[in-house]
Amino acid sequence: MLDNLRAMGVFVCVVKRQSFSGAAKVLGITTSAVSQQIRSLEQDLNVTLLHRSTRKITLTEAGHAFFQSCQEMMAAAERAKIRISELQDHLMGELRLATTPELAAMHIVPALSKWLWAHERLNVWIEASNQYIDLIEQKIDIAVRMSPYMETNEDYEYVLLARVEQIIVASPTYLHQHPPIESPQQLEHLNLLPISLIKDYNKFEFIHRQSEACIKVQMPYRIKTNNVFVFKSLCQNGHGVGRVLYPDVQDELRQGVLIEVLPEWKLPEFMLYAVLLKREQQPIKVIRCLDVLKSYFSQLPGGR
Repeated sequence: MLDNLRAMGVFVCVVKRQSFSGAAKVLGITTSAVSQQIRSLEQDLNVTLLHRSTRKITLTEAGHAFFQSCQEMMAAAERAKIRISELQDHLMGELRLATTPELAAMHIVPALSKWLWAHERLNVWIEASNQYIDLIEQKIDIAVRMSPYMETNEDYEYVLLARVEQIIVASPTYLHQHPPIESPQQLEHLNLLPISLIKDYNKFEFIHRQSEACIKVQMPYRIKTNNVFVFKSLCQNGHGVGRVLYPDVQDELRQGVLIEVLPEWKLPEFMLYAVLLKREQQPIKVIRCLDVLKSYFSQLPGGR
């Protein structure tokens, strides 16, 4: 099939140049190679396409009909090439992103909002799920993930967007009902509001910011959730204390509806990173989207 397509291209060039030698010069091959391509094409089709003479080349009836079809084929190929170029080099077509519902609502949409308004030819699908998304199976261009460690897989490209601190928070009302919390051990006597998406969600390893002393604690819990929005509501309503990522509660801390507990102690950082399919050349829409996300998260404080 590919040989026939090449031969059809040679045939069109011969007809337009009205000579084998002229076509050979344009195509950068020998005249004998041009002649061989036409001969093979005629044999394959079992027709004569060209009347050859010492002075000129003319189309047979079959050649004339075939030439029209070849021109349509060449035009379609050129349109396909242009379309691929547009998809590769311009912000159009479809862009598919995957992340968690919390990251999507609190960060991905705000990060990309102005960029999306500026590129109306770009169709965007945001897959928001707490389930692991297979990039190849779901045809995802960029996945944004948060975890204690970045993944490693030779089929993917990983881009660190930010390092994010975990902190302990509670409502003023809840804290007023208990003695001042001055050390991590005191947390063992409080109710934990765990977010079940975090591994070992009721176990903590604190490092003192100055002395670097390490204290491990395990907290009791009665109520848990798999959603940051639900966690914040439970926390603000005085049901306990909880571990959360600092950017997710910046507004609540600023407004005073939540208070950071044990700010002089730190928990292990989380990695916020993008995952892309490894390609020789990423589409420009993927590159530009990643640039916007990098810019947004570089300005988003991961800690205090």
